[in-house]
Amino acid sequence: MGCRRQSRRTFPISADSIFSALTRFRHRVLPDRWERALLTRHGLFWGFMAVHGGFLVFALIVSLRGEAFSDTFIYRDWAAASFDDSRLAGGPSPWVYPILALVPLYLAGIAGPGPYFFLWVLMIAVLDALALGKLTDWGRKSSAFAAGWWWLVFVAIMGLLGFARVDGLTAPLVLIALVYGVQRPFVAGVLLAIGTWVKVWPAAVMLSLFTVVRNRLQVVLAGVVVSSCVVVLAAVTGSLPKLLNFLTQQGERGMQLEATFTTPWLWLSVLRIGDSHMYMNTDINSMQVDGPGTALMATLMQPLLIIAALLVAGLTFWALHNGNRFGGVDRTELLLAGSLTMATAFVVFNKVGSPQFMVWLAPAVAVGLAHSFKEWRIPATMLIAIAVATFCIYPLFYDALSHNDPVMALVLTLRNVLLVVLFCWSLRRLYLLGRKQPVTQPALKES
Repeated sequence: MGCRRQSRRTFPISADSIFSALTRFRHRVLPDRWERALLTRHGLFWGFMAVHGGFLVFALIVSLRGEAFSDTFIYRDWAAASFDDSRLAGGPSPWVYPILALVPLYLAGIAGPGPYFFLWVLMIAVLDALALGKLTDWGRKSSAFAAGWWWLVFVAIMGLLGFARVDGLTAPLVLIALVYGVQRPFVAGVLLAIGTWVKVWPAAVMLSLFTVVRNRLQVVLAGVVVSSCVVVLAAVTGSLPKLLNFLTQQGERGMQLEATFTTPWLWLSVLRIGDSHMYMNTDINSMQVDGPGTALMATLMQPLLIIAALLVAGLTFWALHNGNRFGGVDRTELLLAGSLTMATAFVVFNKVGSPQFMVWLAPAVAVGLAHSFKEWRIPATMLIAIAVATFCIYPLFYDALSHNDPVMALVLTLRNVLLVVLFCWSLRRLYLLGRKQPVTQPALKES
């Protein structure tokens, strides 16, 4: 007992104390009457309008100048060339997405190149509206309003990335799928399968869904139905030979500058030790780091990612069955914890560390806050910090980072450390859910 008391005196800071300090700071900045006004349907509505209206105005101004923004320049070029590789010779980048991404890229260009960026942002805003509506049960679930505000704050911080990438389209789809979750596994499976054929990462959540639900056949059936429709679409558009090209496009990439496992070589480059250096891979428009061992590390990343995904799936499966042996486990909570762990593994064990990947982590946290705010406030706080650091890296100071600026290298390192901490928190959460004593509410019944 004496040792434990000494330990508490030596390490007085805990996650709960940090969150309590942040809560006190929020109350000082935001008066109680304002907070009560914001945590209403009308407050949430006007919050949504402020965030998305601001980005829509920005997109309209950019479009009226005949321009696009960030990756939408590439998307617009693809759409203008009808996604024909032969017409993209000398262009900014080859096609790297699953084939269903053709649909939103085509729709944004349906009125020509002029309003492309505005229509792209409008599509994401509509999906975000549907996600926020589903998260709060269209304003009927007041306990989810705080989660809705968290989602809006995250979208606002990551907006210049989320609104200019395919990832911004898939995140609200995944959020809606997680709300349906274990109660409607077929619907959730359809949404996740659609998301996977737009950008691969929703497959991480689909794997967690398959592991957790009772009727796994519904998840498989959803994937088969959507994939069959995708094959038909590919055949109609003459793209069938390229159906799985997206699986091989990333194979020869090196270690991207922002990737978690690139951090040692990042500092070798900043400190100018050995032959480590940053360079632009013009073929795929990506900043990478080269140095002793980077080629081997890049080769190892794919098997490491597969092993990590299998280990997370195995831990989720263990938590489900071990928890059921001792009185049951909340399958919704297990789905959310498994989804966050799997998505974080997809980021941490990825040689491509693009900043928009942080968007992948938000849906599980938002739905987790709506499900159990107390349990999910720690990853929510960490993810906001990750988003702020990512925003500082790109678009604010990416040029400085790519020119070996030590301050920005430190910001990126702290961001990557937070990602690893979040992954460890998620692993621990999965383990606790499978322990003998349940740590959440009684298991929810499936319909």
